[in-house]
Amino acid sequence: MPELPDLEVARTLLAHYVVGLTVETVDVRRPIVVRNLLGGEIAGHLAGRRLVNVRRRGKYLLFALDDGCCLVVNPMAAGRIHYRDPPPRRPARDVLVLGLSNGRELCYHDGRLMGKVYLTDRLDRVPTFSTLGPEATDPALTLESFRVRLGREQGELKQVLSRQSFVAGIGSTYADEILWQAGLYPFRRRASLSDEETARLYAAMREVLDAAIERTRAHVGEEIDLEARPGLSVHGRAGEPCPRCGGTISEVKHARQVTHFCRTCQPGLLLST
Repeated sequence: MPELPDLEVARTLLAHYVVGLTVETVDVRRPIVVRNLLGGEIAGHLAGRRLVNVRRRGKYLLFALDDGCCLVVNPMAAGRIHYRDPPPRRPARDVLVLGLSNGRELCYHDGRLMGKVYLTDRLDRVPTFSTLGPEATDPALTLESFRVRLGREQGELKQVLSRQSFVAGIGSTYADEILWQAGLYPFRRRASLSDEETARLYAAMREVLDAAIERTRAHVGEEIDLEARPGLSVHGRAGEPCPRCGGTISEVKHARQVTHFCRTCQPGLLLST
């Protein structure tokens, strides 16, 4: 699932590539994924429109158009944005293909068809968008404001970190990485944290996300659709040695999520796998 670092790097590259280009053709290949909140045919709204900005909000990408409307992409589990020359053979799970004025195309591809693309003139009409918390990397999210927000949340630490209404942009992968960096057990209850542990969690969140953005940017270069998360410490590394202590990284399937962590660096009540 694309998360804040992946989408932030994609946003930067897309802003460089597509801002100022005009949408010349529109091909809706999977209508079930595309939601036109303006009504009518989406092609009639998009054709002839110029792309004026690309933004990210949490795990959404937003393509602003010159008429004040916005194309909002929520990639969910497997969605990806491609900026490319038109392929000789169209991939089966291409969802929405925009032919651009430079001869290239902007395509939303979704291998599981779980994501959504919305065309809207009001972002509050996009489901869950108005409930998003502050960006996890927002400089305005100070330790004190983080502490206040955290104090309102209930549940286990990984669940809280992944909750978009708490802070926006973190999913399962980077929740695992942040909690490992902070040395906190993923299944601890939020209410059990001390002030020192809360400060550690906040510092780890900033450090992990900032470093992930830079690593991802260096790794993908100009390849906008390259799927890569270089340098992960624990997520996806079950059975491998912990980079910190050398112990074996554990995998636990719990609360409909797969969690990876080090039982030595992140001690807590053991759960069965």
